[in-house]
Amino acid sequence: MSVRDEFDAWAADGRDKGMEDRHWHTAKHALARMPVEEGDTVVDLGTGSGYALRALRDTKGIGRGFGLDGSPEMVQNAREYTDTDDLSFLVGDFDDLPFEDDSVDHVWSMEAFYYAADPHHTLEEIARILKPGGTFYCAVNYYEENVHSHEWQDLISIDMTRWSHAEYREAFRDAGLHVAEQDSIADLDIDIPAAAEFPTDDWETREEMVERYRTFGTLLTVGVAP
Repeated sequence: MSVRDEFDAWAADGRDKGMEDRHWHTAKHALARMPVEEGDTVVDLGTGSGYALRALRDTKGIGRGFGLDGSPEMVQNAREYTDTDDLSFLVGDFDDLPFEDDSVDHVWSMEAFYYAADPHHTLEEIARILKPGGTFYCAVNYYEENVHSHEWQDLISIDMTRWSHAEYREAFRDAGLHVAEQDSIADLDIDIPAAAEFPTDDWETREEMVERYRTFGTLLTVGVAP
């Protein structure tokens, strides 16, 4: 199954809103860090429901926002959820970003970058479209150190890239982006039951659940265009 087919099905089932709810736990903290100024142009790769651009519009006053997704159904839903012409949503993939060189102030991606067919080329494309000093905020929960995420590949038909902290930094640098920041953002919002309630349907022990959400959380890597 292609990325498009997979996420068209998710959107048709309303799972885009479910992803938004789960991702918001850590996405809100990463978005708050972005050095976005009023009037800036932001591209959201793998936009899903478009929630990140709407949040940046409401909190930081971005001038233009473009949400790109490989799923036409996701894009249609994002348009329906959005009530302003300042945010646009388009169908596309990460291999050939439809933006001019040095035309974008910031790029954001939450839980989508690892779906890129050629992530090294995607980073080169991001570096190409960013203005000097522009940033790429890349947030992922699926990464090497997060051992609890490894099984996710078995649950989806799309090949995903599982890089480590170091591999993300190296790939950013190879694409010409300076690595300004990298850390893990803990999910402090999800409720973790008492130890007596384990095992659950998803977790054998409370310690494993705590490690997944409080220790590993979301890996954020920030690149800056020279």
